[in-house]
Amino acid sequence: MGSALTTIGLPVALGIIMFGLGLSLTPGDFARVAKHPKAVIIALVCQLLVLPALCLGLVLVFQLPPVLAVGMMLLAASPGGTTANLYSHLFRGDVALNISLTAINSVLAVFTLPLITNLAITYFLPGDDGLGLQLAKVVEVFAIVLLPVAIGMLVRWWRPGFADRMDKPVRIASVVILVVVIAGAIASNLELLLENFGSLAAITVLFCVLSLTIGYLVPRLLRVGPAQSIASSFEIGIHNATLAIVIAQTVIGSVEMSLPAAVYGVLMFFVALAFGFLIRRRGPAPGRADVAAGGVPAESRSAGEPAS
Repeated sequence: MGSALTTIGLPVALGIIMFGLGLSLTPGDFARVAKHPKAVIIALVCQLLVLPALCLGLVLVFQLPPVLAVGMMLLAASPGGTTANLYSHLFRGDVALNISLTAINSVLAVFTLPLITNLAITYFLPGDDGLGLQLAKVVEVFAIVLLPVAIGMLVRWWRPGFADRMDKPVRIASVVILVVVIAGAIASNLELLLENFGSLAAITVLFCVLSLTIGYLVPRLLRVGPAQSIASSFEIGIHNATLAIVIAQTVIGSVEMSLPAAVYGVLMFFVALAFGFLIRRRGPAPGRADVAAGGVPAESRSAGEPAS
């Protein structure tokens, strides 16, 4: 299943990341969706329905081996990562909407991720009951995803000043730990990763490009403001690859199933960056006109709600 660094370090790294997310959240982040219900509904429909269907089509076209196909579906079922907030901030998206969507997606993922993963296992690996996410494993997903977020939110409610001071150190620590752990995971499974990199690079890049494009164009076609469309694009297009890797390796127990998320996690940064520059050059820069239309610029965040 991998080294102790992977089996212990990855969940710890993810827990710190999710705890840091909780430190930046308030109940208002969940209530704020009422201000942009259209943007939220469109983003959630794309995230929960369109992307799994798109991923299934890509998997069938590329004819991936069954375990890798399930790994791709697991990646598609994973919610947006906190990195989406950073990209949205860099390219003038509605960061407040990003944070709200990340919060909601993290809650929904407890139910949708096991459902989509189990359906994928049933389709691609029929009869392999040992790989499913049964009730006990769903509870484990709940503990991995929501428990650290809830603790972080409680800390923020109890000691908001402490939460503000800890936000940056926790973010730095999570990045450092994550880099070390992923580097260790890659080193311990380097041969397996290199063996499958060629077959996974094209599909993961294409999936990322299509996810970002759908996340931006669908809201724009439905008359959602530019700032909210940019936020939607990065929220939908940047999946939490770390979560997918942790679920595959420590919950399901398959290193091979984690390979699509590992390859995606490396290539996604460059694809998202290029996409951000593309939409910034082609689309109107959101500014006061978006505010007048009901948009919430990144600058509207309070000091206790970091942009990244």
